[in-house]
Amino acid sequence: MKIILFSRGNADRSTEDVRQLLKALRRHGFDYLVNEEFAPVVREATGEEIPADKLYGERLGPQPAGTTMVCYGGDGTLLEGVHRLGGAPIPVVGINAGHLGFLTGAPSESAEQVFGQIARGELAVQPRSMLEVHGDFVPAAGPMLALNEFTVQRHGADMLSVETYVDGQMVATYHGDGVIVSTPTGSTAYSLSAGGPVVAPSCACLIISPLAPHNLTMRPVVVPDTARIALRVHERRSDAFATLDNRSYPIASSAAFSIRRAEQPIFLAMPHNISFYDTLRNKMMWGIDIREKR
Repeated sequence: MKIILFSRGNADRSTEDVRQLLKALRRHGFDYLVNEEFAPVVREATGEEIPADKLYGERLGPQPAGTTMVCYGGDGTLLEGVHRLGGAPIPVVGINAGHLGFLTGAPSESAEQVFGQIARGELAVQPRSMLEVHGDFVPAAGPMLALNEFTVQRHGADMLSVETYVDGQMVATYHGDGVIVSTPTGSTAYSLSAGGPVVAPSCACLIISPLAPHNLTMRPVVVPDTARIALRVHERRSDAFATLDNRSYPIASSAAFSIRRAEQPIFLAMPHNISFYDTLRNKMMWGIDIREKR
């Protein structure tokens, strides 16, 4: 069995946490790879140099069956790790060393438990839909993938207008800061802060949410995940940008984009006894009585 370990090099990780992570990894006898940015952190924490044949960079080549990616950080770290997989069907598990952590479900102190469950084949794997986006990126690019969301947003002071179509039928022209197209997984990310609904990851849908719309009657729209969504951007100046999860790209005026559910899902591995509803309730602090007690 093989572990692809991913973490950010500039994140605040305690020396003891990094040591425990590597100790748990090696205790179970896994073959492993470590991303280039995290290797200096490992060296500083443990005094060990990761061999060159155990390092990887921006992209991973083909991996053997039984490979699992372990992302150590917050949700942004997991999103970046998923990006490096390039759509490969490798299960991804997140160990939360960040803050909110909807995707990184395992707490940081549970590294030993997570690696043990991987070794015993006990992780529950959930397929999660991704977005596939074609359009006028700068620089030009082929189809792009996102797990949480795709957005077009204004960069300067001028309002952005975005014509939005679903299966060739016009929904609206959103005048404001931009538009978010989200997966169910991304419903608890940027879409939530823009007033979008919380959607269970197993739902077969996509969410279109306007960003700070000028018309206050504009509301998020939930559409089937079989739909093809088209966005046509109109701006007075070329200072808008597009994002796919935590990656951003400048876009030209009158840019157009086509968004659909990607054929290939990613596989999010979750430790036993941690469900989406448990995570939602705990992270959002639902059910806690915050009234002053007398």
